[in-house]
Amino acid sequence: MSRLSFPLFALCCAAFPAAAEVELSFYGGAQSAARSTVGFAGDSVIPDGEHELDWVGRSIDAPPYYGIRATFWQTAEIGYGLDFTHNKIYPTDESLPAGFDRLEMTDGLNTLTFNAYRRWNQAFGDFTPYVGGGLGVSIPHVEVEYGASDTAGYQLTGAAATWIAGASYPINDEWSVFGEYKGTYSDNTGDLDTGGTVETEIVTNAINFGVSFNF
Repeated sequence: MSRLSFPLFALCCAAFPAAAEVELSFYGGAQSAARSTVGFAGDSVIPDGEHELDWVGRSIDAPPYYGIRATFWQTAEIGYGLDFTHNKIYPTDESLPAGFDRLEMTDGLNTLTFNAYRRWNQAFGDFTPYVGGGLGVSIPHVEVEYGASDTAGYQLTGAAATWIAGASYPINDEWSVFGEYKGTYSDNTGDLDTGGTVETEIVTNAINFGVSFNF
């Protein structure tokens, strides 16, 4: 887990008042990322320019892809809550631009969003389908190495959005399991240690499996 996960999880839990149903969810899965343009500007070491990169997620490599979610179900069908996701992006060997030793967000491309949900209780027997979406912020660990320029650290880099569709299945009154598709978009502008900026917009796609505790 990244160092961000525990304080953000505490924030998620503290954000909800005592209610009839609060759901804490933990998930992992397989996450990928679409090709994107990475731009550099104003740096004293890295030349200005844009590069097209193909990304991979390497979901099970340490630190693994994962997420933590806290949802307050205001009614039986409508809920809202916070969702922290530890996405990751690595460039393929073929797309890493010449001169760069590292250009990635692997600890990770973290997003924190405030989401709304709609569910249909036991619409298909014991299965409960749901959809959701929300807006928030991107907090990646920006990692760029190029000659004397060596940037590595967490930054608040821009806006993020997410969209979700899945279904849950109860194990008992308190525990359930779920599977879902989850997409994220993040608009990232990071600061480099030698004075410039790195910019990119990232779309990730993930198939998640997880467990939820309800109280």
